[in-house]
Amino acid sequence: MVAPLRVVAKKWGDRPHWEFDAVQLGTDEHGTWVGVPVGTVIARPGATVVTRQPQVVLFPAAPYVATFYSPEADPPCRVYVDIATVPEISPGLVTSVDLDLDVIVGNHGRVWVDDEDEFADHQVRWGYPSAVIAEARASCDAIVEAVTRRAAPFDGGHEPWLDLLGRSTLEA
Repeated sequence: MVAPLRVVAKKWGDRPHWEFDAVQLGTDEHGTWVGVPVGTVIARPGATVVTRQPQVVLFPAAPYVATFYSPEADPPCRVYVDIATVPEISPGLVTSVDLDLDVIVGNHGRVWVDDEDEFADHQVRWGYPSAVIAEARASCDAIVEAVTRRAAPFDGGHEPWLDLLGRSTLEA
């Protein structure tokens, strides 16, 4: 059973970042899965995006947030992982702090880390504690390794959640 959920990602120091409404699809051993239907408005100060493809987002009990795109819908990439604080989930709301680094799996399987420059800048400008920096680096390295090996949850385990999202939007 799907339920509405507000997703709020902040930047360090309680600075606003991306926010959007989604549907909570369920949980499994990897964490909480959220669906983002086509037409969802995702906004932050100075930018608004309207989704053109269905996507599911995994909020694990780990320092990252992973978005998986439907391959049939001309996605911008296969997987986009935001290195973040461990997501906090409460009824109707999930929050996290985006720590700049992103691990991306391109449509042809190439894996890379994006926003290294932003991470370096924000460490100084916003005063990331050394423990936060170390955890972000370790999480980034672990995610690169996991997506490269196609280890769970990056092994196609998101596909049933995409199917559920598709069924739930047809029923709505």
